[in-house]
Parts: sequence; C-alpha cells; structure tokens
Amino acid sequence: MTVLEVMSDLMKALKQIVILLGIALFCVSCSKVPSVSYNPWQVVPTSTEATLQDVGFTGDLNHGWAVGSNATLLETKDGGKTWQEKGLELGETNYRFTSVSFAGDEGWIVGEPSILLHTTDSGASWSRIPLSEKLPGSPNTILALGPKSAEMTTTVGAIYQTKDSGQTWKAMVEEAVGVVRNISRSEDGKYIAVSARGNFFSTWEPGQNAWVQHNRNSSRRLQSMGYGKDGRLWLLARGGQVQFSRPEDPETWDESQNPEFSTSWGFLDLAYRTPEEIWVAGGSGNLLCSFDGGKTWQKDREIENVPANFYKIVFVTAEQGFIIGQKGVLLRYEPPSEAA
Repeated sequence: MTVLEVMSDLMKALKQIVILLGIALFCVSCSKVPSVSYNPWQVVPTSTEATLQDVGFTGDLNHGWAVGSNATLLETKDGGKTWQEKGLELGETNYRFTSVSFAGDEGWIVGEPSILLHTTDSGASWSRIPLSEKLPGSPNTILALGPKSAEMTTTVGAIYQTKDSGQTWKAMVEEAVGVVRNISRSEDGKYIAVSARGNFFSTWEPGQNAWVQHNRNSSRRLQSMGYGKDGRLWLLARGGQVQFSRPEDPETWDESQNPEFSTSWGFLDLAYRTPEEIWVAGGSGNLLCSFDGGKTWQKDREIENVPANFYKIVFVTAEQGFIIGQKGVLLRYEPPSEAA
C-alpha cells in the first residue's frame, strides 16, 4: 500500500469520526428536555420476573391486586408498598392475565387463553366462570361496573356486558373491529381502539351498532390512543410523537409534538393524573411529564437507570398511581408531600 493510499484511508476514517461526532452532538442538543424538580416514582419489589399487565384496587385503597403473564397474581394490603404472590389452581395451562378491576369487594380478572375469574370477597377466593367457545377473540380488558355487573372487551374489539355475575353476556356491538393493538374506555362508556398494525383507529359510543373507522392523520403508525380528563383524545405514534384533539371537536387534531426529539425509542402509554398533569412512558426507562396539559414537557431523569421498558401507567386516584414495566418492574407514585 502506497503512502497516498494510507493517507486516503486515514482521511476517510477521520471523516466518518467527524460525522458520528456531529450526529452525537446534534442528538445531545435535541435531548435537553428540562428535568422534573421532584421524582415521585419509587421502584417497589414484586418478587417476580413475570411481566405485569394491570393493577386494580378494592373499595379499600390499601388492598389491591396486580396481574400478569404466567398466571401471575400479586396482592398488596398497604397501598402498593409491598406485594405478595398468590397462587391459583388453574391446571397446566399457562395463562396471561391482562386486566383486573374491582367495584367494592367484587372483582374480575380476564386473560388469554380465554379465562374469566370472579370474586365477591376482595380476592380471598376466586371462581372461574366459563366462557363460550364462540367468543370472538380472547378476553382483553374487564371493568367492574357495580354489583354483579361488568364490561369486557376482547382482542378483536368485541364488547360485552353482564348484569348477572357473568352467567350471561350481552353483545354491545354487532361485529368485532378486528385485531387491536390497544383499546381504551372513557368514563362515560365510549371506546377507542388502535388497529394491530397501527394504520387506523376506530371509535364506538353506547347506542351505536358498529365501530366507526378513522384514518390516522399522519404517515406515522399509531401506537396507542385514549381519553383524557380534559375532554380531549390523545394519541401516541411511532418515533415518540404525541398529539391531542381539540376539546370542542374530537375530530380535529392539534399539531403533533415530539417531547424528546432525539429519542430512538417510542412512547408506549400516556395517563392523566389530573386534567393538567400528564405522564408519558416508553422504552428504556423513558418517562416524561407535562404540568400544563401537554404544552411543555419535563423528563424524570432519576428513573432512566431502571432497566426496563415502561408499558402502562395506572392512576387509581390522583394520589395513587403505578407504572408497569417488564420482568416484574413496578413503580409506585408518591406525592411530593410524602417525600422524606
């Protein structure tokens, strides 16, 4: 190899280093999201590596349950500070519990393969309720509505209600919408569902016979959607994009935001603590918060070292919340007034 060839190779290598440094500096400059002044989230031990899916509390907000993969069932009696694993005799099938909900002492758990569990004594005992083999999809979410009453959705967007402790179910829509990525319910009974590929979403309101489909409003595929406490819809799209509808017109969307432009991972869930305080969680311990209804964002950097993706945020009340991560990771919300 001649001297000129050596010099040429060195120049190419140097050029690549400069480009990489430039990209790194660009990303650093774009990721300067302000930090929250106080981290309200604390990791709580769960003694399991199963991925949790949901958290629900009885009428006593100290007494709650968490459910997840491998038929995992955890109980807390101190508001979520500590959890103990409970076992159920369900045979050899490896169930994935996806949702848990209580109305007072009466509670429900659903999962897949198709399974429905019911309790009337705050979970001291659970009974299994048979489901029809013709059920479209597998049970996905469950919401306790009151004595003997619950509302259940399936993985293909079917919606059912029971008023007799699960002995009979009434279909709320004539046809399922298709395999869904996620499905969310408003406090007044409306639903919004994102298609499995994230290329469209569908809405349903009580009284309608079928789902209404809507095209997404950008080229980015949808990740998740839901209802806010301020009358708006929200959506998360691939690449860390957040967008809100207008309160007076849910069909009209404000401009999309990228709270952390340089992020290479997406956001997976969004939840309102109050009408103004919004939390967004995602991959690799990413957690952001807005205290002004989504206008500006701050990052919770003390949580970045938690080695987990954050899948779901649940606020039982404004003062009691949880973030569910992979492999048993569970974070508990502690209001600033509780800080030591």
